[in-house]
Amino acid sequence: MQYICNQCRIKAMQTKLIITKMPTKLESHGGITYRLSADIIANDYLGKELIMEATQKIFCKNCGKKTKKSFAQGFCFVCFSTAPQNADCILRPELCLAHLGQGRNPEWEQDHHFQPHVVYLALGSVLKVGVTRTTQMPTRWIDQGASQVVVLAELPYRQLAGEIEVFLKQYLSDKTPWQKMLKNEMLDADVLQEKERIVRLLPAQYHQYISQNQEITTLNYPVLEYPTKLTSLKLDTSPVVQGTLMGIKAQYLIFDGGRVLNMRSHEGYEIILNH
Repeated sequence: MQYICNQCRIKAMQTKLIITKMPTKLESHGGITYRLSADIIANDYLGKELIMEATQKIFCKNCGKKTKKSFAQGFCFVCFSTAPQNADCILRPELCLAHLGQGRNPEWEQDHHFQPHVVYLALGSVLKVGVTRTTQMPTRWIDQGASQVVVLAELPYRQLAGEIEVFLKQYLSDKTPWQKMLKNEMLDADVLQEKERIVRLLPAQYHQYISQNQEITTLNYPVLEYPTKLTSLKLDTSPVVQGTLMGIKAQYLIFDGGRVLNMRSHEGYEIILNH
């Protein structure tokens, strides 16, 4: 029998990686598989101890350069200021100029925003309206922690989808209350009935885009126990996170004691993962 010393065993269980938005996969039964890296499935560590230690190094997810501070979920200041991924129309789709052949980077806009988009209704702690590129379904919905989603409208490009979202903001939220979402405080509503109600509110000019798709996408998150109280962890102030992984929802790791780490807000941070 080959002997392996404790020090070697500990070293073998360490992985150095740069945090990214966790890749997800919606399984056929509605469950969701999360990855911390290409080789590490986060679901495998539910109920087990994880130790995440920040190395104090941060890298821009766009250009790869080392930066002292992360902006807008993983960018250095230069890329935050110039990259098309940080243009105003990312947060405000109604401002998109892709359909006019314009934007921070017209070629990028053509590839990403002058593409089919949907307006959707997501049921969670609230009923919210959102916009996403067709190719980002259901990834976008998972990232927001929605429980049920139905497509409201199908549009040929981003700006038009943004117009509908702006109109509906007077009736619906466009934000996800992250604390209620992580506590699993759910709104009791029928998402298809809500779709019918919202359709009646839309001006006639948008009726041609209403989706006939009545399919409800149901999302079941890998959570052993939802917290009743929350403590948000930041690697800048708490460089070592240690505890039992109790669940994963949206882009959050939920540890015992109600401690939660937003992985997306730490994109670009280099960590040593003990697992």
